[in-house]
Amino acid sequence: MTTDPQAALLDAAAVVAGAGLTDAFGHLSMRTATNEWMITPPVALSALTADHRFSHFSPGADELPAAAPKEAWIHLALAESRPEIGAICRAQPPAVAALVAAGQPVLPLNGHGSFLGESVPVYDDSRLIRDAASASAVRDTMGTSNAIILRGNGAVTVGSDLASAVALMWVLEKTAELNLRALAAGTPHPLPADEQSWWRERATELLPRIYNYLTHTYRKGQ
Repeated sequence: MTTDPQAALLDAAAVVAGAGLTDAFGHLSMRTATNEWMITPPVALSALTADHRFSHFSPGADELPAAAPKEAWIHLALAESRPEIGAICRAQPPAVAALVAAGQPVLPLNGHGSFLGESVPVYDDSRLIRDAASASAVRDTMGTSNAIILRGNGAVTVGSDLASAVALMWVLEKTAELNLRALAAGTPHPLPADEQSWWRERATELLPRIYNYLTHTYRKGQ
């Protein structure tokens, strides 16, 4: 992955859009070398180019930067409270939306799904996260998880870097798809706890490989 934040965000935007993880809405942010964060503007990720204006913010900021998405409050809240993360992915994965609309949890039915934990937390309010209070509520519901589903309003994943955050969004969607198929066939059975732990211990090894696959499959110009 490139070390230039804007170029990295452009590549990631193409991946998220190309993989069908979002539509007209979605945004990405990442920590830069100066400990500021750069965030994509409020345009469809599929249409994002270097000509668009990218915004910067600092952890702990109490107002949105100019030209930032109105839901950038999510990014501000997580950047301040989760110093271990380096990137945030906000998308609209369709199978995730369908599963939660049916009142079903996203369960770890395979190895990659275990990266998300025993169950993915759900923020039970479909309204847009356009103020500090609702962003704080999302943060509190998410806790230390690396993913959260916003009922009726997409999902958020975080990672130590941009590759991990985006790869986890793809894993979340694929895990939801598997849950839907399992529900159609019978009763889903999560992996045993010890197997889930085994897989989670290998997430830092495998998530970059997933992102490499995604970039070669979906990045513009490939």
